[in-house]
Amino acid sequence: MMIKYAVVGAGWISQQAFLPGVGQSANSKVTAIVTGDRDKAARLAEFHGVGQIVGYDGYDALLRGSDVDAVYIALPNHLHADYAVRAARAGKHVLVEKPLATNEQDALVMIAAAREAGVFLMTAYRLHNEPGTVAVLEHIRNDAIGRPLFFQSVFSFQAPPENHRLKAASWGGPLQDVGVYCVNAARHIFAEEPIEAMAMAHRPNDDPRFREVEASVAALLRFPSGGLAQFVASFGAAAADNYRVVGTAGELELDPGFRFEAATKLRLRRDGEVRETQFPQIDHFGAQVEYFSDCIKTGTPPEADGEEGLADLRALVAIETAALTGQPQTITSRPRARHPTPDMVRVTPVTDRRLVL
Repeated sequence: MMIKYAVVGAGWISQQAFLPGVGQSANSKVTAIVTGDRDKAARLAEFHGVGQIVGYDGYDALLRGSDVDAVYIALPNHLHADYAVRAARAGKHVLVEKPLATNEQDALVMIAAAREAGVFLMTAYRLHNEPGTVAVLEHIRNDAIGRPLFFQSVFSFQAPPENHRLKAASWGGPLQDVGVYCVNAARHIFAEEPIEAMAMAHRPNDDPRFREVEASVAALLRFPSGGLAQFVASFGAAAADNYRVVGTAGELELDPGFRFEAATKLRLRRDGEVRETQFPQIDHFGAQVEYFSDCIKTGTPPEADGEEGLADLRALVAIETAALTGQPQTITSRPRARHPTPDMVRVTPVTDRRLVL
């Protein structure tokens, strides 16, 4: 059985990653594209063999039909909650891009709507299905570096002008867009929820891209066991993408740590020796949708559920507030019972077949 998806929002991530990725999965297909640009959608639909194009005003009617089992929401951050809740209340499963929402109340409404409707809400943490990322966690569980103490990461690139991620109204900015990856990685590496955040931010006066959002955010998270996570997220620096975990007996480094365009390489340093593992390049989005569709087919709740997205959202809000006020912020989240495990990995083949408009 193929799980049928509607792609809601036909921007870069849908064009570059999700639509091609679904084609690489074994159990999923896209049956509709929901967008305000019908000309663009027509070209995408023809290229990917999608049968329906629907405007945003036709979204609810589409949800009432049987041509869609689940939706993938790739809209600006401030629209996630509305479109997710409407889909859940129509009985459709929901896969929504990060961050889950722009505030805790909206996230709680999304979680409640999915629970009440008996559908799954999954936050789109594609790295939970990627072999290198899960291998880091397995090394830590197997005591490869002793007890993890420090996490350090940089995730940066030069953001193009006029991108919606540079708009304050969309809760844009590097913290929300790429810092969320650092927060999520640290939470699973320590297998705990952070309890305190400190942060600083920088917004240059001479770069028009950053009239509304920060260019860079540096954050420090403290965990109950004493673990410390430091990271910098930036839209105004050269491309960098990696993280290190230092433990009581060794260290791990994953490079690249977060992007989907290149295969991950893991370095384990311990007792004066260095061991490298090169993982296969997979289609991250194909792996993610294949995993979610497996969950739908078997009735198994996804690991990266709405509560997972909420946990990161709480940390992001605390970091943002700490940067604005200059004061440490307390974070309160319940411990997570589940973390990414090897059975969640999907080794989907990569493809060059994509149309980016």
